[in-house]
Amino acid sequence: MPIAFNEPLSFLQRITEYMEHVYLIHRASCQPQPLERMQSVAAFAVSAVASQWERTGKPFNPLLGETYELIREDLGFRFISEQVSHHPPISAFHSEGLNHDFLFHGSIYPKLKFWGKSVEAEPRGTITLELLKHNEAYTWTNPTCCVHNVIIGKLWIEQYGTVEILNHRTGHKCVLHFKPCGLFGKELHRVEGHIQDKNKKKLFMIYGKWTECLWGIDPVSYESFKKQERRGDHLRKAKLDEDSGKADSDVADDVPVAQETVQVIPGSKLLWRINTRPPNSAQIWPARRRSGWRRSREKHGGSGPRRRQSGRRGGSTQAITPTLGPPTGCMQGITLSGISPTAQISTEGLEGPGARDRRLTRLDFLEWPL
Repeated sequence: MPIAFNEPLSFLQRITEYMEHVYLIHRASCQPQPLERMQSVAAFAVSAVASQWERTGKPFNPLLGETYELIREDLGFRFISEQVSHHPPISAFHSEGLNHDFLFHGSIYPKLKFWGKSVEAEPRGTITLELLKHNEAYTWTNPTCCVHNVIIGKLWIEQYGTVEILNHRTGHKCVLHFKPCGLFGKELHRVEGHIQDKNKKKLFMIYGKWTECLWGIDPVSYESFKKQERRGDHLRKAKLDEDSGKADSDVADDVPVAQETVQVIPGSKLLWRINTRPPNSAQIWPARRRSGWRRSREKHGGSGPRRRQSGRRGGSTQAITPTLGPPTGCMQGITLSGISPTAQISTEGLEGPGARDRRLTRLDFLEWPL
Protein backbone atom coordinates (compact mmCIF):
# COMPACT_ATOMS: atom_id res chain seq x y z
CA MET A 1 0.00 0.00 0.00
CA PRO A 2 1.42 3.45 -0.86
CA ILE A 3 2.68 5.36 2.13
CA ALA A 4 0.42 8.26 1.21
CA PHE A 5 -2.46 6.24 2.69
CA ASN A 6 -0.75 6.04 6.10
CA GLU A 7 -0.40 8.43 9.00
CA PRO A 8 2.70 8.22 11.23
CA LEU A 9 0.95 6.45 14.09
CA SER A 10 0.92 2.89 15.24
CA PHE A 11 -2.49 1.23 15.57
CA LEU A 12 -1.70 0.89 19.27
CA GLN A 13 -1.60 4.66 19.51
CA ARG A 14 -4.90 4.97 17.65
CA ILE A 15 -6.56 2.71 20.22
CA THR A 16 -5.52 5.13 22.96
CA GLU A 17 -7.82 7.75 21.44
CA TYR A 18 -10.73 5.82 22.93
CA MET A 19 -9.90 7.61 26.18
CA GLU A 20 -10.28 11.14 24.86
CA HIS A 21 -13.66 11.50 26.60
CA VAL A 22 -12.79 9.51 29.69
CA TYR A 23 -14.79 11.95 31.82
CA LEU A 24 -17.88 10.03 30.69
CA ILE A 25 -16.60 6.96 32.55
CA HIS A 26 -15.96 9.00 35.69
CA ARG A 27 -19.46 10.44 35.40
CA ALA A 28 -20.99 6.98 34.98
CA SER A 29 -19.17 5.76 38.08
CA CYS A 30 -20.77 8.56 40.12
CA GLN A 31 -24.35 8.00 38.91
CA PRO A 32 -26.66 6.30 41.47
CA GLN A 33 -29.16 4.80 39.00
CA PRO A 34 -28.38 2.07 36.44
CA LEU A 35 -30.30 3.95 33.70
CA GLU A 36 -28.16 7.05 34.18
CA ARG A 37 -25.00 4.94 34.18
CA MET A 38 -26.03 3.30 30.92
CA GLN A 39 -26.58 6.73 29.35
CA SER A 40 -23.00 7.75 30.15
CA VAL A 41 -21.57 4.41 29.03
CA ALA A 42 -23.47 4.64 25.73
CA ALA A 43 -22.11 8.15 25.18
CA PHE A 44 -18.59 6.88 25.87
CA ALA A 45 -19.01 4.02 23.36
CA VAL A 46 -20.03 6.52 20.66
CA SER A 47 -17.28 8.99 21.56
CA ALA A 48 -14.67 6.23 21.22
CA VAL A 49 -15.11 6.22 17.44
CA ALA A 50 -15.51 10.00 17.07
CA SER A 51 -11.78 10.51 16.52
CA GLN A 52 -12.06 8.64 13.19
CA TRP A 53 -14.02 11.50 11.65
CA GLU A 54 -12.04 12.73 8.60
CA ARG A 55 -9.16 10.45 9.67
CA THR A 56 -8.81 8.48 6.42
CA GLY A 57 -5.14 7.68 6.97
CA LYS A 58 -4.33 4.09 7.88
CA PRO A 59 -2.20 3.61 11.01
CA PHE A 60 0.82 1.34 10.74
CA ASN A 61 0.53 -2.29 11.76
CA PRO A 62 2.38 -2.83 15.07
CA LEU A 63 5.17 -5.37 15.32
CA LEU A 64 4.53 -8.50 17.33
CA GLY A 65 5.20 -7.71 20.99
CA GLU A 66 5.17 -3.94 20.44
CA THR A 67 3.63 -2.00 23.34
CA TYR A 68 2.40 1.53 23.90
CA GLU A 69 1.72 3.10 27.28
CA LEU A 70 0.01 6.37 28.14
CA ILE A 71 -0.40 7.90 31.61
CA ARG A 72 -2.62 10.95 32.03
CA GLU A 73 -2.72 12.05 35.66
CA ASP A 74 -4.79 15.09 34.72
CA LEU A 75 -7.51 12.84 33.24
CA GLY A 76 -7.15 10.14 35.87
CA PHE A 77 -6.19 7.02 33.92
CA ARG A 78 -3.31 4.89 32.68
CA PHE A 79 -3.43 2.91 29.44
CA ILE A 80 -1.29 0.19 27.88
CA SER A 81 -1.74 -1.71 24.62
CA GLU A 82 0.20 -4.55 22.99
CA GLN A 83 0.23 -6.41 19.69
CA VAL A 84 -0.42 -9.98 20.83
CA SER A 85 -0.79 -11.68 17.43
CA HIS A 86 0.62 -11.05 13.97
CA HIS A 87 -1.50 -13.45 11.86
CA PRO A 88 -4.27 -12.56 12.38
CA PRO A 89 -3.33 -9.07 13.66
CA ILE A 90 -4.81 -8.71 17.15
CA SER A 91 -4.23 -5.74 19.45
CA ALA A 92 -5.09 -5.96 23.15
CA PHE A 93 -5.43 -3.03 25.54
CA HIS A 94 -6.02 -2.41 29.23
CA SER A 95 -6.79 0.81 31.06
CA GLU A 96 -7.59 1.61 34.66
CA GLY A 97 -8.55 4.67 36.64
CA LEU A 98 -5.92 6.17 38.88
CA ASN A 99 -8.60 6.33 41.60
CA HIS A 100 -9.42 2.63 41.08
CA ASP A 101 -12.93 3.45 39.89
CA PHE A 102 -12.97 1.58 36.55
CA LEU A 103 -11.27 -0.99 34.32
CA PHE A 104 -11.44 -0.75 30.53
CA HIS A 105 -10.01 -3.57 28.44
CA GLY A 106 -10.51 -5.59 25.28
CA SER A 107 -9.00 -6.76 22.02
CA ILE A 108 -9.47 -5.62 18.42
CA TYR A 109 -9.13 -7.77 15.33
CA PRO A 110 -10.01 -5.61 12.28
CA LYS A 111 -11.27 -7.74 9.40
CA LEU A 112 -10.70 -5.87 6.12
CA LYS A 113 -12.86 -6.31 3.02
CA PHE A 114 -12.14 -4.68 -0.33
CA TRP A 115 -15.20 -3.77 -2.39
CA GLY A 116 -13.54 -2.21 -5.43
CA LYS A 117 -14.04 1.46 -4.63
CA SER A 118 -14.10 1.16 -0.84
CA VAL A 119 -12.45 -0.68 2.03
CA GLU A 120 -14.57 -1.96 4.90
CA ALA A 121 -13.07 -2.65 8.33
CA GLU A 122 -15.17 -4.89 10.55
CA PRO A 123 -13.86 -4.62 14.15
CA ARG A 124 -14.03 -8.08 15.65
CA GLY A 125 -13.41 -8.34 19.36
CA THR A 126 -15.28 -7.45 22.54
CA ILE A 127 -14.73 -4.28 24.55
CA THR A 128 -15.42 -4.40 28.29
CA LEU A 129 -15.92 -1.58 30.78
CA GLU A 130 -16.07 -2.41 34.49
CA LEU A 131 -17.40 0.08 37.05
CA LEU A 132 -15.80 -1.23 40.22
CA LYS A 133 -17.88 0.85 42.62
CA HIS A 134 -21.13 -0.69 41.34
CA ASN A 135 -19.71 -4.14 40.50
CA GLU A 136 -20.98 -3.79 36.91
CA ALA A 137 -19.52 -4.92 33.60
CA TYR A 138 -20.58 -3.51 30.21
CA THR A 139 -19.62 -5.15 26.91
CA TRP A 140 -20.00 -4.08 23.27
CA THR A 141 -18.42 -4.22 19.81
CA ASN A 142 -17.59 -1.18 17.68
CA PRO A 143 -19.49 -0.44 14.43
CA THR A 144 -18.16 -1.18 10.97
CA CYS A 145 -15.95 1.49 9.40
CA CYS A 146 -15.87 2.08 5.63
CA VAL A 147 -13.47 4.29 3.65
CA HIS A 148 -14.75 5.26 0.20
CA ASN A 149 -12.85 6.21 -2.99
CA VAL A 150 -9.62 4.35 -2.19
CA ILE A 151 -8.76 4.23 -5.92
CA ILE A 152 -9.99 7.56 -7.34
CA GLY A 153 -11.80 10.55 -5.88
CA LYS A 154 -11.72 12.16 -2.47
CA LEU A 155 -11.55 9.85 0.51
CA TRP A 156 -14.43 9.95 2.97
CA ILE A 157 -15.41 7.77 5.87
CA GLU A 158 -18.63 6.47 7.43
CA GLN A 159 -19.61 4.16 10.29
CA TYR A 160 -22.58 1.85 10.17
CA GLY A 161 -23.98 -1.16 11.95
CA THR A 162 -25.67 -1.99 15.24
CA VAL A 163 -23.90 -1.69 18.59
CA GLU A 164 -25.40 -3.45 21.60
CA ILE A 165 -24.16 -2.47 25.06
CA LEU A 166 -25.12 -4.92 27.79
CA ASN A 167 -25.03 -4.42 31.55
CA HIS A 168 -24.41 -7.96 32.76
CA ARG A 169 -25.52 -7.28 36.34
CA THR A 170 -28.86 -5.49 35.86
CA GLY A 171 -29.77 -6.72 32.38
CA HIS A 172 -30.12 -3.21 30.91
CA LYS A 173 -29.24 -3.02 27.23
CA CYS A 174 -28.54 -0.09 24.94
CA VAL A 175 -29.08 -0.68 21.20
CA LEU A 176 -27.47 1.93 18.94
CA HIS A 177 -27.99 2.01 15.17
CA PHE A 178 -25.20 3.76 13.22
CA LYS A 179 -26.98 4.80 10.04
CA PRO A 180 -25.38 4.23 6.61
CA CYS A 181 -25.04 7.25 4.34
CA GLY A 182 -27.89 6.45 1.98
CA LEU A 183 -28.47 7.78 -1.54
CA PHE A 184 -28.66 11.49 -0.71
CA GLY A 185 -26.54 11.55 2.44
CA LYS A 186 -29.47 12.37 4.70
CA GLU A 187 -28.48 9.75 7.28
CA LEU A 188 -24.73 10.46 7.15
CA HIS A 189 -23.12 10.10 10.62
CA ARG A 190 -26.48 9.70 12.35
CA VAL A 191 -26.94 7.49 15.41
CA GLU A 192 -30.27 6.42 16.85
CA GLY A 193 -31.09 3.95 19.57
CA HIS A 194 -32.70 3.23 22.89
CA ILE A 195 -32.07 1.85 26.37
CA GLN A 196 -34.25 -1.02 27.55
CA ASP A 197 -34.54 -2.99 30.76
CA LYS A 198 -34.27 -6.75 31.12
CA ASN A 199 -37.95 -7.06 30.13
CA LYS A 200 -37.22 -5.20 26.83
CA LYS A 201 -39.23 -2.14 27.86
CA LYS A 202 -37.86 1.05 26.31
CA LEU A 203 -36.76 3.47 29.01
CA PHE A 204 -34.79 6.12 27.15
CA MET A 205 -34.22 7.19 23.52
CA ILE A 206 -30.86 8.31 22.16
CA TYR A 207 -30.13 10.23 18.95
CA GLY A 208 -27.43 12.40 17.43
CA LYS A 209 -24.29 12.12 15.30
CA TRP A 210 -21.10 10.27 16.16
CA THR A 211 -19.15 13.21 14.71
CA GLU A 212 -20.83 15.90 16.84
CA CYS A 213 -22.98 15.10 19.84
CA LEU A 214 -25.45 12.75 21.44
CA TRP A 215 -28.83 13.61 22.99
CA GLY A 216 -31.42 11.65 24.94
CA ILE A 217 -35.15 11.96 25.70
CA ASP A 218 -38.05 9.92 27.03
CA PRO A 219 -39.74 7.53 24.54
CA VAL A 220 -43.13 9.30 24.52
CA SER A 221 -41.73 12.69 23.48
CA TYR A 222 -39.46 11.03 20.93
CA GLU A 223 -42.24 9.11 19.18
CA SER A 224 -44.47 12.19 19.13
CA PHE A 225 -41.75 14.25 17.46
CA LYS A 226 -41.05 11.50 14.90
CA LYS A 227 -44.71 11.33 13.88
CA GLN A 228 -44.76 15.07 13.16
CA GLU A 229 -41.49 14.77 11.26
CA ARG A 230 -42.81 11.96 9.06
CA ARG A 231 -45.84 14.05 8.07
CA GLY A 232 -43.56 16.85 6.90
CA ASP A 233 -41.16 14.53 5.05
CA HIS A 234 -43.86 12.81 3.00
CA LEU A 235 -43.98 15.45 0.26
CA ARG A 236 -40.21 16.01 0.22
CA LYS A 237 -39.56 12.29 -0.18
CA ALA A 238 -41.88 12.06 -3.19
CA LYS A 239 -39.98 14.85 -4.91
CA LEU A 240 -36.59 13.28 -4.23
CA ASP A 241 -37.74 9.95 -5.67
CA GLU A 242 -38.55 11.68 -8.97
CA ASP A 243 -35.05 13.14 -9.21
CA SER A 244 -33.16 10.02 -8.14
CA GLY A 245 -30.99 8.15 -10.61
CA LYS A 246 -28.68 5.19 -10.63
CA ALA A 247 -25.00 6.08 -10.15
CA ASP A 248 -22.35 4.72 -12.52
CA SER A 249 -20.35 1.99 -10.77
CA ASP A 250 -17.13 2.97 -12.59
CA VAL A 251 -16.88 6.48 -11.18
CA ALA A 252 -15.97 7.68 -7.72
CA ASP A 253 -18.62 7.96 -5.04
CA ASP A 254 -19.37 11.63 -4.51
CA VAL A 255 -18.64 12.83 -1.01
CA PRO A 256 -22.10 13.34 0.54
CA VAL A 257 -22.87 16.79 1.83
CA ALA A 258 -23.42 16.67 5.58
CA GLN A 259 -26.95 17.71 6.43
CA GLU A 260 -27.82 20.33 9.00
CA THR A 261 -26.59 19.71 12.50
CA VAL A 262 -28.60 17.55 14.89
CA GLN A 263 -32.14 18.83 15.34
CA VAL A 264 -32.65 18.86 19.08
CA ILE A 265 -36.05 17.69 20.29
CA PRO A 266 -37.48 19.98 23.01
CA GLY A 267 -36.82 18.51 26.44
CA SER A 268 -33.75 16.54 25.37
CA LYS A 269 -30.74 15.92 27.60
CA LEU A 270 -27.20 16.40 26.29
CA LEU A 271 -25.18 13.24 26.85
CA TRP A 272 -21.95 14.07 25.03
CA ARG A 273 -20.38 16.63 22.71
CA ILE A 274 -17.15 16.17 20.78
CA ASN A 275 -14.06 18.16 21.75
CA THR A 276 -12.88 20.90 19.42
CA ARG A 277 -9.91 19.82 17.33
CA PRO A 278 -6.74 21.89 17.00
CA PRO A 279 -6.61 24.22 13.98
CA ASN A 280 -5.50 22.60 10.71
CA SER A 281 -5.46 19.16 12.33
CA ALA A 282 -6.45 17.51 9.04
CA GLN A 283 -3.30 18.80 7.29
CA ILE A 284 -0.71 18.38 10.06
CA TRP A 285 0.40 14.80 9.29
CA PRO A 286 0.83 15.14 5.50
CA ALA A 287 2.93 18.26 6.06
CA ARG A 288 5.18 16.44 8.54
CA ARG A 289 5.57 13.53 6.13
CA ARG A 290 6.76 15.82 3.36
CA SER A 291 9.15 17.72 5.62
CA GLY A 292 10.51 14.43 6.96
CA TRP A 293 11.33 13.22 3.46
CA ARG A 294 13.03 16.49 2.59
CA ARG A 295 15.20 16.69 5.73
CA SER A 296 16.14 13.03 5.51
CA ARG A 297 17.16 13.40 1.86
CA GLU A 298 19.36 16.38 2.69
CA LYS A 299 20.96 14.60 5.64
CA HIS A 300 21.78 11.29 3.97
CA GLY A 301 22.31 12.54 0.45
CA GLY A 302 20.03 9.86 -0.99
CA SER A 303 16.48 9.41 -2.12
CA GLY A 304 15.08 8.50 1.27
CA PRO A 305 15.82 7.73 4.92
CA ARG A 306 17.85 4.76 6.10
CA ARG A 307 17.43 2.48 9.07
CA ARG A 308 19.46 3.41 12.13
CA GLN A 309 21.63 0.41 13.02
CA SER A 310 23.82 -0.35 15.99
CA GLY A 311 26.73 -2.71 16.47
CA ARG A 312 28.59 -4.68 13.85
CA ARG A 313 27.11 -6.42 10.82
CA GLY A 314 24.43 -8.91 11.71
CA GLY A 315 23.35 -7.02 14.82
CA SER A 316 19.84 -5.99 15.72
CA THR A 317 17.87 -2.78 15.75
CA GLN A 318 14.94 -1.65 17.85
CA ALA A 319 12.04 0.48 16.68
CA ILE A 320 11.49 3.65 18.66
CA THR A 321 7.94 4.92 18.41
CA PRO A 322 7.85 8.73 18.29
CA THR A 323 6.02 10.37 21.18
CA LEU A 324 4.00 12.63 18.95
CA GLY A 325 0.28 12.40 19.55
CA PRO A 326 -2.51 12.43 16.96
CA PRO A 327 -4.51 15.57 16.23
CA THR A 328 -6.87 14.99 19.16
CA GLY A 329 -6.69 16.25 22.70
CA CYS A 330 -6.22 12.88 24.39
CA MET A 331 -2.58 12.18 23.59
CA GLN A 332 -1.08 15.44 24.78
CA GLY A 333 1.03 14.56 27.78
CA ILE A 334 3.67 12.12 28.97
CA THR A 335 3.91 9.01 26.81
CA LEU A 336 6.11 5.98 27.15
CA SER A 337 6.64 3.85 24.09
CA GLY A 338 8.90 1.09 22.91
CA ILE A 339 9.14 -2.49 21.87
CA SER A 340 9.60 -5.71 23.80
CA PRO A 341 12.73 -7.78 23.19
CA THR A 342 10.67 -10.31 21.22
CA ALA A 343 9.96 -7.68 18.59
CA GLN A 344 13.64 -7.03 17.80
CA ILE A 345 14.56 -8.18 14.31
CA SER A 346 17.77 -9.26 12.69
CA THR A 347 19.48 -6.95 10.23
CA GLU A 348 21.96 -9.46 8.91
CA GLY A 349 22.49 -9.05 5.19
CA LEU A 350 20.95 -5.60 5.01
CA GLU A 351 24.27 -3.79 4.95
CA GLY A 352 26.49 -3.57 1.94
CA PRO A 353 26.26 -2.07 -1.54
CA GLY A 354 22.59 -2.93 -2.01
CA ALA A 355 21.45 -1.74 1.39
CA ARG A 356 20.33 1.68 0.18
CA ASP A 357 18.17 0.19 -2.56
CA ARG A 358 16.30 -2.22 -0.29
CA ARG A 359 12.58 -1.80 0.30
CA LEU A 360 11.60 0.66 3.02
CA THR A 361 9.86 -0.75 6.05
CA ARG A 362 7.82 0.69 8.89
CA LEU A 363 10.98 0.97 11.01
CA ASP A 364 12.47 3.31 8.42
CA PHE A 365 9.44 5.54 8.55
CA LEU A 366 9.42 5.71 12.34
CA GLU A 367 13.07 6.79 12.31
CA TRP A 368 12.40 9.81 10.11
CA PRO A 369 13.08 13.15 11.77
CA LEU A 370 9.63 14.68 12.27
